[in-house]
Amino acid sequence: MDQTIIGWREWLALPELQVPAIKAKIDTGARTSALHAFFVEPFTKEGRQMVRFGVHPLQKRLDVEIFCEAPVKDFREVSDSGGHREMRYVIETTLLIGDLPRQIEMTLTNRDNMKFRMLLGRTAMEGLQVIPDQSYLTGRKRHKY
Repeated sequence: MDQTIIGWREWLALPELQVPAIKAKIDTGARTSALHAFFVEPFTKEGRQMVRFGVHPLQKRLDVEIFCEAPVKDFREVSDSGGHREMRYVIETTLLIGDLPRQIEMTLTNRDNMKFRMLLGRTAMEGLQVIPDQSYLTGRKRHKY
């Protein structure tokens, strides 16, 4: 079976959220992927529970903002790496890693104080092989922020 090889950090895209490029830490210790959201606002659209949120896709750049909407898949308690628990909205969206599209589930949380705007958790890594001392093995996403 051919596996896509990735490093400990990679450039990803979230096309359904109009995020052309975001640097993610590949985190085999995290079960679920997490995306930085600087505000999270639930609402109802045509009887469906939705969430709108803003993303700062680039590290150290608060001037670049992308506003997104997605259906809510779940609202669940999640533990962060420090053992703190919080309730988070969960969405499902398409991820592009290299040229490989895949549907993933991710939680929305404020990651302003974290180095990476996104974590790719192990449930999104099926069929991927992680080389822990390598970076950006799928290439750099082109973007015009």
